[in-house]
Amino acid sequence: MYLSSRHVVFDSLFSFLLQSIKPFQDLLIYMKNRRMKHEGVLHTALTCDDILCNILLRLPPESIPKLIIVSKRWLHLICSSSFRHSYLSRWRVGFNLLGFFVCNSLYLGRPQGGARRPRSEPALPLLSTSRECDDLKFSGILKKLGYFIDSSDGHLLCGRHPKTYFVWNPITKEQYKLPRPRVYFEELCMAFIVEDSPDDDICYRVVRAKCESRFEEINVVTIETFSSKTSTWCYSKLRCSSTISLSPWISGTVIGGVIHWYAAQGNVAIYDPDHHEKHIALVKLPGPFDFDAQVLGESSDGCLQYGWSCKAGLQIWVLEKGLDGYSSLFSTSKQSSLSWKLRYKLNFKIMWKKNPSLATKCITRSKETEIMAFCPQKSETVFIRSGSNIFLYNFKNNRMEVIQYQGRGSSILSDFSKVVPYYKRAWPQSVLCGDGNGTT
Repeated sequence: MYLSSRHVVFDSLFSFLLQSIKPFQDLLIYMKNRRMKHEGVLHTALTCDDILCNILLRLPPESIPKLIIVSKRWLHLICSSSFRHSYLSRWRVGFNLLGFFVCNSLYLGRPQGGARRPRSEPALPLLSTSRECDDLKFSGILKKLGYFIDSSDGHLLCGRHPKTYFVWNPITKEQYKLPRPRVYFEELCMAFIVEDSPDDDICYRVVRAKCESRFEEINVVTIETFSSKTSTWCYSKLRCSSTISLSPWISGTVIGGVIHWYAAQGNVAIYDPDHHEKHIALVKLPGPFDFDAQVLGESSDGCLQYGWSCKAGLQIWVLEKGLDGYSSLFSTSKQSSLSWKLRYKLNFKIMWKKNPSLATKCITRSKETEIMAFCPQKSETVFIRSGSNIFLYNFKNNRMEVIQYQGRGSSILSDFSKVVPYYKRAWPQSVLCGDGNGTT
């Protein structure tokens, strides 16, 4: 069966090379006319790692998992950090859902004498939907990380405000304790950015932003940024063209390295850490603001998308890009002309009518139906929560599916807890690469 799979892969790759990559067409046609075996053709043409890498970079993401069975050499090349970095720069690779973290904001920034977490409630509740998440949950590492703050590409940012923070690496199974922040913020919001690096070491940034407790004429946001490259916290101030006040204890949504925070008066604050101007932009969110839930995410076409829900239903909006993308937002010299466009609208009563079998199961739901989260880089699917039930809804076929996590030793502890999907990039790992802690 292994040899049969290899022949299928070789045949597919040969056809792709013959049709798509011009520098190799004449060579492949010549060899095929002489009735040389496909494996011999590939061995002759691909003896150089640079040529092999150049060809593999042109193959679509759905082909990559099949190619690692060709040989150990191919497995090692595809799973290497340098190839992964080059490939992700060219293609958009999907994500695998590992589970959900349950966050209770009652314990974040708890004032002296405030609510205390009961011993029976774990600090880092995890609803597992995968074998990998089961292993993480029962490994005991979650008890050492404190509370969940954010995740990026499978890496976790956890800790206890405002002094102790950890980053956990899902590949090496190691935790990194960050140095203590230099500045104290009574209320803050955070963001976690993991960047693709050609090296084996992960590269990440952690941003802490001060939230003003009262809305005054303030157009400056104080932030402190930790970089794994320098291993230090850096203090800076961001200027805004209008009055700004960030919403506390909510992690920012990161899209393409750009941070999006909720702000007062129905705004979203957008900050690009790599932009040459230390500027933070405010964009008015669409629709009324008497909603029960709101979420931010990345659309299929790489835009910022925003969803809100009330008792009646939900709406999905997309912030359209200009000719220069979103760059005009960070320029203080010109007014941004970006606008929101309604992409999807859903009535919950109609949704349940079109999915009667699920509606029957959830007839005793204790909490009204609400939007919960977006899928990464997707617009047509969204997570919907109803009590302790989590569903994935598809706008194209109007179908719902239940996300099974029950029976794995976890539950949503409170109707008012925030449930956050936990994703990891769909990319193969191998013990042949890095420090040997990965899995194929």
